[in-house]
Amino acid sequence: MITSVKKILVVDDEQKIVEVVKSYLNHSGYDVYEAYSGKQAIDIFEKYKPNLVILDLMLPDMTGEDICRHIRKQSRVPIIMLTAKVDEEDILKGLDIGADDYITKPFSPRQLVARVNAILRRVTDEPVLLTNTIAFNENDLVIDNLNYEVKKNNNSVSLTPNEYKILITMIKYPKKTFTREELISMALGEDFDGYDRTVDTHIKNLRQKIETDPKNPKYILTVHGVGYRFGGE
Repeated sequence: MITSVKKILVVDDEQKIVEVVKSYLNHSGYDVYEAYSGKQAIDIFEKYKPNLVILDLMLPDMTGEDICRHIRKQSRVPIIMLTAKVDEEDILKGLDIGADDYITKPFSPRQLVARVNAILRRVTDEPVLLTNTIAFNENDLVIDNLNYEVKKNNNSVSLTPNEYKILITMIKYPKKTFTREELISMALGEDFDGYDRTVDTHIKNLRQKIETDPKNPKYILTVHGVGYRFGGE
């Protein structure tokens, strides 16, 4: 049983395939977004943040592999590749660049829905970093999450546990703007003993340690009237 409505992005340049897949997914309780080109797929993905992507490999303007790589730079959202390519090398290539599953055409819509259900059941709501080591702005800032180490311009930076938790939480949710209350809840946890304005102090200290110019930050950005978001690329 689906307890909350999940959003699925279906990407294929064949309208009939999209309509059939959408019909089966809607019947199973999912919201479905349609895309018929690579550009449209990326635009919809970035705007609506779907919970899963069904992705055709052969599109008129760009390959499904390129779309997969683009998504993987910012998200671990599950991706099911849907394609007429049956060569083993194509399948392995798709899995190597980050696909979670692979279904070849022609396919059973019921089987596709079953795959979607199975993948979403095992996906947790808590995102994880794509790799143990993640770098931003051409290695200007490097985080080794396995060893809890941060480097700025190849020099080690000493962060407090709370500063590190805030930084990692913001990195896990690209482009999300956090309120102070959300940072307390999601990064510092229920054991946090302090005021919401304490977050501002942690942010100030983080900027002093990881920004080249703390007064003009490019990593920990202020969204006026709301809170903070991560701006690294």
